[in-house]
Amino acid sequence: MTTLPLRVTASPPLPPARGDLSGAVIAALRGAASPLPRAAAVSGADPYGADLQLALYLLYELHYRGFAGIDDAYEWDPALLRLRADAEDRFLTALRRDTTTGENAEQALGELLVEPVGDSGDSVSHHLAGEGTLWQVREYAALRSLYHLKEADPHLWVVPRLRGRAKAAMVAIEYDEFGAGRADRVHAELFAALMRDLGLDPAYGRYLDAAPAPALATVNLMSLFGLHRSLRGALVGHFAAVEVTSPPASRRLAAAMRGVGAGPAAVRFYDEHVEADAVHEQVVRHDVVGGLLADEPALAADVAFGIGATAHLEDRLAGEVLTAWRSGESALRSPLAGPGA
Repeated sequence: MTTLPLRVTASPPLPPARGDLSGAVIAALRGAASPLPRAAAVSGADPYGADLQLALYLLYELHYRGFAGIDDAYEWDPALLRLRADAEDRFLTALRRDTTTGENAEQALGELLVEPVGDSGDSVSHHLAGEGTLWQVREYAALRSLYHLKEADPHLWVVPRLRGRAKAAMVAIEYDEFGAGRADRVHAELFAALMRDLGLDPAYGRYLDAAPAPALATVNLMSLFGLHRSLRGALVGHFAAVEVTSPPASRRLAAAMRGVGAGPAAVRFYDEHVEADAVHEQVVRHDVVGGLLADEPALAADVAFGIGATAHLEDRLAGEVLTAWRSGESALRSPLAGPGA
């Protein structure tokens, strides 16, 4: 098998602000002495809006790669952590209000296994497999790069919070996600190769400024759940939702890549997820979720919430993307140049 070139993983630059909250975070990271917004200001922000979501993304990113030229000490800056807590509270309150899964984890998992009959008009993967164009496939890859280039990283935060069967199963799945000991087979690296096949820049965080608020929210959800021990059940629910729904969606996306002539690396990424996640789905349901709830049955409602919140934000993103595409418009804040543009 050909060894894939590894991507450059330097810290990305800070993006432009999208409002007062994100502007205040950026100014603070650049050393401005002005005070950060207080809780009252955050409580009036749109919980799903671009300003709050970018502010959260920036604050969470300090726990991953950080930003070029920004002191690593800001990761634990008390004022930034207070602002993050206020923004998280606003986001989490909205998610709890808008998530309708209920409290039955087994039922929520079962619903994930039911695929819609026929074409699904609200599914991006159905759209791309059935009528996707090269420019739409490239936009989708750019949008999802914020997620896939850090795929599995936030899920690792749950490992020290699990025990026994759940911990062993989670680590086994993550071993596959991180390439089973092969750096060039790490799933984030496979996605970087997909981006190169599509003529996109695979640099970490490259398309942050192009991503609309719903795309930021799907990434922020992982960080929100991962950074809080109290939300460990919700993170397991999120992880289960990703793994259970991945095989059928990946099969459609592999067909979409073939249909637009995206190249072998682009096809490989989704083919890999069809095979790997079909196995992972069984392990997640029976051992990760089953093991967690055997140890801590009181977390069943949190697992269900994690599943529902994931579906809620993915539906919001799909709705915005498909509305733009069906109007002949870009789903990005700035359209891509290059093939199919």
